[in-house]
Amino acid sequence: MSDAHDHGEEDAHGHSEEDAHGHSEEDAHGHSEEDAHDHGHTDGHDHHHHDADTVAIGVVTVSSSRSLDDDPSGEYLVSAFEEAGHEVAVRELVPDEYDSVQGTVDRLARRKDTDAVVTTGGTGVTPDDVTPEAVKGLFSKTLPGFGELFRRLSHEEIGTRTIGSRATAGVVSATPVFCLPGSENAVRLGADEIILPEIGHLVGLAGRGVEDEEGGGESDDADADPGDADATPDDAE
Repeated sequence: MSDAHDHGEEDAHGHSEEDAHGHSEEDAHGHSEEDAHDHGHTDGHDHHHHDADTVAIGVVTVSSSRSLDDDPSGEYLVSAFEEAGHEVAVRELVPDEYDSVQGTVDRLARRKDTDAVVTTGGTGVTPDDVTPEAVKGLFSKTLPGFGELFRRLSHEEIGTRTIGSRATAGVVSATPVFCLPGSENAVRLGADEIILPEIGHLVGLAGRGVEDEEGGGESDDADADPGDADATPDDAE
């Protein structure tokens, strides 16, 4: 891999060694460097107490030419999540077909034993790359920052060719869904640099309202993430 994974004293984006994963002295929500790790705030509200320590994911490889025995990108996702202490609840391979991708993602997102879904493949610009189109209609919320950050980091490795990547993410049935390109290098970048550092936080936030509703209570507005309000546009692209 390039220096996108080998963060030195200061990387290509101007991040110091301490903030290589996005933690600056003060982040976008006003958290200090100390509380970025302690998940606490001086105002008495713990905005991260819903974070999931471990998550169960569904891994979906979108390809009409590969098999599960010849799927390095899917293999990497499985190993990366398991090595990080998470669980792979299900792993599937589906062809580059709109209905197959949409139906599979929808089904896995609704499973009780799956907290998040990660797909690999079908995000390019060839005629059979339909993953973004297939999942777009399922999203109750989009996560445009995922694709934006992925392409920014990817630019360090492949330059302007990153404009051909349509990596995207959103929430389906209170389940975060991340759609990565099919190449192993792209999967390593997306998983290591973006998804794994944030998966517990996003799973906790996405399922919080559902948990409160099932428990008969209402969501605590005082405990809402300050970045939630009006932060998500209707369209990821």
